[in-house]
Amino acid sequence: MRPDNQAIFETDLKGAPLWRRGKVRDVYDLGDHLLIVATDRLSAFDVVLPTPIPGKGRVLTQLSLFWFSLLRTMVPNHVRSSEVASYPEALQSQAGQLEGRSMMVLKTEPLPVECVVRGYITGSGWKDYKKSGSVCGIALPAGLRESDRLPEPIFTPTTKAETGHDESMSFEQVVDVLGEARAVEVRDLSLALYRQAAAHAEQRGIILADTKFEFGIHDGRLVWIDEALTPDSSRFWPRDQYRPGQGQPSFDKQYVRDYLETLDWNKQPPAPSLPPEVVERTREKYEESLARLTDGASAGVSSPDHSVPTQKDR
Repeated sequence: MRPDNQAIFETDLKGAPLWRRGKVRDVYDLGDHLLIVATDRLSAFDVVLPTPIPGKGRVLTQLSLFWFSLLRTMVPNHVRSSEVASYPEALQSQAGQLEGRSMMVLKTEPLPVECVVRGYITGSGWKDYKKSGSVCGIALPAGLRESDRLPEPIFTPTTKAETGHDESMSFEQVVDVLGEARAVEVRDLSLALYRQAAAHAEQRGIILADTKFEFGIHDGRLVWIDEALTPDSSRFWPRDQYRPGQGQPSFDKQYVRDYLETLDWNKQPPAPSLPPEVVERTREKYEESLARLTDGASAGVSSPDHSVPTQKDR
């Protein structure tokens, strides 16, 4: 699937109230459901850039639908439909803003924890390790190099900050927030999902270095929500270029971060515009990640129903 050339920076749907506008997604209130629309906005260092990446929202949505479907037997997810024809009638005439980049999902009560899993030592984890030999209070073997594979994936949760940066949490802090049973459940599930996804990606020449999961509660049950294993929520590295001991080329927005680091910018709004060559290279990276991880197939728009039954449906 090659996304169209027309970028969508912001949606303006008629017939549904805007619930919230995040860094990338516009979310509309449909009563018992939400409509999530992934725009082509790109954020870096917690700042939304003024330059969109055409088709990025479609890639994010199609990858999320793919992973939600592939791993649906492990945990229920919040997707009810990605078919515009099944949305409320008032929205169907606005398919141009929705086709391929939207999902109608269950409303849940989101857990106030981001469930980060790391299989490799990189990013903020590498910085922490160099200072303390540990990440989120988890002691790691001495002598690790940047980008080394860890002996076992580790669960390194964070807070979910409304503004500013998320803060690392120890597992004990997660227990304090969620209770022991729920904390153990999300930890073990996050690690299991990571292992399954990493194995799938490995077979397609991609290393899943780390990722984050978000969960909510619906009818008392844990539900996988938000996005699923996208280049915005994960670090994907090409396996054939993997060289431990240094930073890695990637399929995610690290390419944009690296470009921005070359500028005299204080990482505060307003963010600088991206030049056309950076936009095109970033677009190519997102598209390649989708094609390789899904074997080139369209992931969700015309495929069978991706929704997961609720307790009532069962």
